[in-house]
Amino acid sequence: MIGRASIDRPETDHKRAKDEKAIMTTLLNAYIAANRFGFGPRPRELARIGDDARGWLKAQIQPENSPPAAFSALPETADSVLEMANTRRTGTKAYQATVERLSKAHAPAELKARIEVMTTSESPFRERLVQFWSNHFTVSGQEPKVLPLAGAYEREVIRPHVFGRFEKLLLAAIRHPAMLMYLDNQYSFGPNSPLGQVVPGFSERLAQEILMHHTLSPDGSYGQDDVHALAKMLTGWSHGGIGGRGPHDGHFRFRPTGHEPGAKSFLGKHYPESGVEEAERALAFLAGHHATARFISTKLVRHFVADDPPPAAVRAITRVFSDSGGDLAQVAAALVDLDIAWAVPLTKVKTPYELVVSTLRTMGHQGIEPHGLMRSLRELGQQAYRARTPAGWSDQAKDWMVPDALIRRIDWAREIASRAPRTLDPLALADIAIGPVASRATLDTVKQAPSVEVGIALVLASAEFQQR
Repeated sequence: MIGRASIDRPETDHKRAKDEKAIMTTLLNAYIAANRFGFGPRPRELARIGDDARGWLKAQIQPENSPPAAFSALPETADSVLEMANTRRTGTKAYQATVERLSKAHAPAELKARIEVMTTSESPFRERLVQFWSNHFTVSGQEPKVLPLAGAYEREVIRPHVFGRFEKLLLAAIRHPAMLMYLDNQYSFGPNSPLGQVVPGFSERLAQEILMHHTLSPDGSYGQDDVHALAKMLTGWSHGGIGGRGPHDGHFRFRPTGHEPGAKSFLGKHYPESGVEEAERALAFLAGHHATARFISTKLVRHFVADDPPPAAVRAITRVFSDSGGDLAQVAAALVDLDIAWAVPLTKVKTPYELVVSTLRTMGHQGIEPHGLMRSLRELGQQAYRARTPAGWSDQAKDWMVPDALIRRIDWAREIASRAPRTLDPLALADIAIGPVASRATLDTVKQAPSVEVGIALVLASAEFQQR
């Protein structure tokens, strides 16, 4: 006679397997939310995300009520601009000394605050979008005069607009003194303007980068005539800190006497003479252009899904971008709704910056030494606030996972492990950092490590931890 328990066992086993699969799916989705859309899970964060990973992300799509406390003591751009401008009038050596002093004071402090916010934030999706847009609208300390301003630029321009409209973000970025100084527009005066007759300095750099990297893309359908026309529209866009009549306040300032007079033709559209409004109208037109929507959407899908963006995903995000008039909150929600963004295995490789932030989120925030962070990022190949070109840092694995870079990452993992408390359990760390995606081979290697230090290093250097 077959007992009742024997009859029930197959059904019970099936239910248990089904429940276990559901639990693993929930954990995996929570991990993807924290790791791909954020900067990696903090202790107990996957449990806090629960079984609604997409809802957890969408709840973060809202403006900050107030700036994070870590930023409260940092200087505003205008103060630094005025200080540099005042010493410039006294001579080149004094100016260079001021730039160097402000760079040494501001850049490490800005980076410390920036990483503190990203490692402790309860809204890591917002922080990842801050990073994305800051990279898209790069200003780089490769130009020494920009380094003291780069952190403030991100706080003043990028953070307030990540869930606003792209048009407003574009305009805010181009008007900011850091962008104007980075791309040599503060002294760009029209050749036929009163100032241009006295101080020749017409520049096309800002116009070129707006078209190539901020809006239409390097493959956009524009010519050199369009670059030249947009550059003329941007003449006179400067800041109140370079002499002449006031106000001397260090903020954006339009100089009518430096603006190129006359009508312009740009991308087949006629722009009558209208001073500062010429470039404002041109930027609004570019923000609403379909090529801009497609370019931005391609970059977003590359960032959140795969180095080779799936065409269907790009089309979906482009449609939302265009239909919403560049509403970045709706675009962010559409990214979360992409089913392919939740696929495994995870193929995106963390940049050095992302690696540092995810390590600190996983191991806990125990006080950050600013100059140590600057050194770590420099050694890993992504020096803070110093992107090599206006295109920003690469978002593709081929540019980060070269042999020398891999060795540097392993060395850095060893260094971090050497400073970790010996009470830290490597397997517990692995559970937090890579638990839902950890292979049996990785866990066995960590378990068999000869010391706590080696075990921690193996977790941080693992392929699973290097990916998102």
